[in-house]
Amino acid sequence: MKLRADQTGNRGLPMPLWLQGGLEAAQAAFISAIVVVLPLVGVWATDGFQDRNADSLARLAGQAWLLIHGVPLELAHVNIGTAAQPGSGLLSLIPLGLTLIPFLLAWRAGRRLARASYTDQLWQAFLGAFLVYAAFGAATGFVCRTPEVVINLWFATAIPLISFGLGMIVGARREAGSWSRLIGVDAVAWLAKTSQHSRWAGSYVGSALKAGFVAAMAAVCLAAVLLAVTIVWHWTDIIAVYEGLQAGALGGAVLTIAQLGFLPNLVIFALAWSSGAGFSLGIGSTVGPLGTAVGPLPAVPILGSLPAGQLDFGAMALALPVVAGVLAGWWFLREGENHFDEWLSIKIKARWFTATVSTLFLGAFIGSVAGLLGGALAWIARGSAGIGRLTEIGPHPLWTAVWLAAEVGIGVVIGYAVGPWLERRQKLREANLDEAAYDDEHA
Repeated sequence: MKLRADQTGNRGLPMPLWLQGGLEAAQAAFISAIVVVLPLVGVWATDGFQDRNADSLARLAGQAWLLIHGVPLELAHVNIGTAAQPGSGLLSLIPLGLTLIPFLLAWRAGRRLARASYTDQLWQAFLGAFLVYAAFGAATGFVCRTPEVVINLWFATAIPLISFGLGMIVGARREAGSWSRLIGVDAVAWLAKTSQHSRWAGSYVGSALKAGFVAAMAAVCLAAVLLAVTIVWHWTDIIAVYEGLQAGALGGAVLTIAQLGFLPNLVIFALAWSSGAGFSLGIGSTVGPLGTAVGPLPAVPILGSLPAGQLDFGAMALALPVVAGVLAGWWFLREGENHFDEWLSIKIKARWFTATVSTLFLGAFIGSVAGLLGGALAWIARGSAGIGRLTEIGPHPLWTAVWLAAEVGIGVVIGYAVGPWLERRQKLREANLDEAAYDDEHA
């Protein structure tokens, strides 16, 4: 372990890594809890809750803390269907924007622990951090469960470790600079012991996986742009819902924070919408590029931006995942790692056949990777509001993956095919710029 010096230059007592990890985890848990509590305290202070008991406020804050970590809450004794048929529903719709709070706090803790640890000691700090965070989740679940809100203590213990652990790993990796420095395994030396064919295959698969990630992220970015345009286009409808609620300044601010918490979910909803798979806002409802059919919805301002009825130009949105595939195909071409095409051209001399087969295979491979990532995002973003017909909210993961894989695959084939032409155009442009600069220097 390393000794730390304070700002005066005096060395303090050495702190065991497991204890330092536990303190970092406790700090992250308390800060994220405070961020959740503050908006609720504002509403409570202005008589926004029917129950003015401070204990109820604390339990509600703990339940919200568990929810942003992905822990499902079972709402008992709620009215489902009709008032004469009480039942229970599962609240599992995670506000992914608020989940970024514990993730970023864990990212900071991971960086700090990586700086304080040697490569073969980092597990001690991580173990202490995970144990403390799991204990915090278990204690929160135990204290905050009520007859109306049932919390599974195993879920409360384990599920918060997902976002927290991911943030810790990403932060430690960022500080270490490479996975080999982080875990003490030299990947380059390991690859040097493999055969040339294995290295070529690994380079091809690795580049294709990266291209699939590029396609998925490009599709998400295009979906975010589409969502922003939709919000601006329906801004007057959103403001009308705000005015109808008459929530006041503080209530409107809390409502806006809650909607911002679900903004990443809405981006993924837009991704599924642009792919053609669409999404649902309740049982029996469909929201897609070819039309929208939904039942009564709660008075949430952001829902005022939903497109209504049949859309004349909605099918044009299907081009967005294709554009993302084009970018991924061009990116893969610039990587220069298409060793499958090289191997196939050696085995079969008909170039027209090998080029076609290798490009189609590449499109299917990268499209499948992007589809799997899109389906995983859809699965994370969907959930249940636990009340009435709103037990089905979000895109269907399987259909989102299928549609996205097909459209990205088509785009990859196009991007890889036109890539050489785009490269030549870019080289000609650079040559013209260099020539113009040379003429200016010697004018």
